[in-house]
Amino acid sequence: MAGYPHGKFRYKVEIDGLEAGGFSEVSGFDASIDVIEYREGDMVQTPMKLPGLKKYGNITLKQGVADSDVLYQWMVLGIEGEVDRKTITITLINSAGDDAASWQVINAWPKYTAPDFNATSSEVAIESLEIAHEGMTRVS
Repeated sequence: MAGYPHGKFRYKVEIDGLEAGGFSEVSGFDASIDVIEYREGDMVQTPMKLPGLKKYGNITLKQGVADSDVLYQWMVLGIEGEVDRKTITITLINSAGDDAASWQVINAWPKYTAPDFNATSSEVAIESLEIAHEGMTRVS
């Protein structure tokens, strides 16, 4: 028996040695293969379908603003010089507190977005990182 599915509210994010803190949301896991349609003049009316480019969607990480600016500094390094690509591991945690499944994202680099501010709001200030990357693998 496969067991019960895991909830999506317990997870951890590790970024290649960065002490990034916790994240309130991780979204955008996405991988696809483009479809190329091809037909020659003497073929039947239905075209052949061939696999094309493999693409990975950007992953968005959101967290409340705290005293650490580690993620912001990672983005600044790329703006001021060469982009620092990192490996990100996102791990789903089961109800017993053990790792249930992990995904590894390779050659990742960030686009940073500062929080919006509103003097009439009582919400937490949220910063986000949109992570571009070159591949995603489920490692466990």
